[in-house]
Amino acid sequence: MKLLLNPIIALNLSFLAVAASPSVSKAQGPAATISADKPAPADEDRGYLVKVGDQAPDDFQLVLQDGKKTSLKELRGKTVVLQFTASWCSVCRKEMPHLEEMWKKYQDKNIVLIGVDRDEPLEKVKQFYKDMKITYPLALDPGADIFGRFAHKKSGVTRNVVIDPTGKIVYLTRLYDEKEFADMVKVIDGLAQKS
Repeated sequence: MKLLLNPIIALNLSFLAVAASPSVSKAQGPAATISADKPAPADEDRGYLVKVGDQAPDDFQLVLQDGKKTSLKELRGKTVVLQFTASWCSVCRKEMPHLEEMWKKYQDKNIVLIGVDRDEPLEKVKQFYKDMKITYPLALDPGADIFGRFAHKKSGVTRNVVIDPTGKIVYLTRLYDEKEFADMVKVIDGLAQKS
């Protein structure tokens, strides 16, 4: 019995060590960008329906808070960052100044950042835009239909989807984690240098 127990304990301990590893717990973040053709580990999708390496869904239009319209199809050839957000989300509000800082650095380098406000009316989105003092646009997402193309509708925000100029998803974030955010910026910087 002692001989059987030890390998089982060792196996369980090694499984726990792997499960606690940052590269697995951040499955869609830093580790997943290493090889886009490998599927993300199945233990944690963080609510996403898409993964790194997928072509981003582009069958929708983005209506911005100022009335302008665009789409991922129209933005092909540029790196696009979709930040899924909402005015009631405190973590979104914490992250947005960092996104604004990033936006100021990369907006002239073939990078587009669009906040996609989850299921809030235009007046609330306009007020949110004003309150946050951001310069990147916010898009409306009635019924969270755009959000639902990327993540389970019951999943939360904030999350960022980085899409390369070919329309491929190259990075996914969830919540605001300084290291993950910094790694996302490195990915964006790499794409900016190629353009």
